[in-house]
Amino acid sequence: MGPWTLTDVEDAVRAGWGADTCDPVDLDDWHPGNPARGQCGATALVLHDLLGGELVLGEVHVGGERTGYHYWNRFGTVDVDLTRGQFRPHEVVLSGRVVVRSPGPPKRCAEQYDRLRCRVLARLGPDQTST
Repeated sequence: MGPWTLTDVEDAVRAGWGADTCDPVDLDDWHPGNPARGQCGATALVLHDLLGGELVLGEVHVGGERTGYHYWNRFGTVDVDLTRGQFRPHEVVLSGRVVVRSPGPPKRCAEQYDRLRCRVLARLGPDQTST
């Protein structure tokens, strides 16, 4: 296998999503018809592990009030948000700010992140550019 492409990584991430990788805060809203729901934190961290870049954090608003947070990735001047499709029309994500990743495992949703990361890596297989 050659080096991974963004399409390879995206496919592996999307295939890895499930109720068991969803943020517990969003679990009641998660369903197979909207598999991206509640996956943003784990997904952004897995992409950061694999591709580097920056983590971006924005606020989710409904009716002008903050109802949650949303994570995605930035690579130079390009934002990559694999979970953007999770939002309903009345949910608005305000522009984000770059945040520094804390060392070690995430403080929230560590099990969900580990589960998704393992699934993605198993699906991708080894990146032959590192050998």
